Amino acid sequence: MTVVETGLDMGEKTFRFLVEGGKVTAGPPLGPALGPLGLNVLAVAEEANRQTKEFSGMRVPIEIIVDTDTKKFTVKVGTPSTSALLASAAGVQKGSGTAGKDFVGDLKFSDVVRLAETKRADMRSKTLKAAVKEVIGSCVSMGIKIDGMNPKEVVKLVDQGKYDEFLGEAK
Repeated sequence: MTVVETGLDMGEKTFRFLVEGGKVTAGPPLGPALGPLGLNVLAVAEEANRQTKEFSGMRVPIEIIVDTDTKKFTVKVGTPSTSALLASAAGVQKGSGTAGKDFVGDLKFSDVVRLAETKRADMRSKTLKAAVKEVIGSCVSMGIKIDGMNPKEVVKLVDQGKYDEFLGEAK
C-alpha cells in the first residue's frame, strides 16, 4: 500500500492498494489505512467491489482519493496485469513452468486483441498492432497458444499482415 498526499489542499490524501477484484473488505489493507481518517471503510469497500467485480479473482490496483475535511472519497480502478488477464481468459491458474515446450492454454486471436485493447492505456505501444504483439509476448512466456499455434508463429503472421483485418489496419 502506498499513501501519497497530493495537491495544495492538505485535506486530500491518495491511497494505493492491490486488491482482489470483487472481494474487498473493510479489514486490511483498507481498514487500518482509512479508518483513522474517520471514513466509512465499509462504504469504500462496497464501492471498490462494485467497480472491480468484472476482475473477480484477479489482483487489481485501485486508488482511493480521500478529502479528509468532507470525508468524501473517490475510487479509481486500474487494470490487472497482462498475465492475470491472460490466465483468466485461458481458464488457467498460472502459466507453464516450461513455456515453449509445454502449453497450458489456448486463446483465440480475437481474445488477444480484446486484452490488448484493455491494457493499451497502460502500455507504451503506439499502435494496436504493437500492443497485440506485447500481449503475444506474454503468451510466449506463459505457455499459452493462440488459435492452436505457438505464439512465436503468430507474431510472424502479425508481422506479415495476416491478422490486419482484426487490427483495423489495411494491407
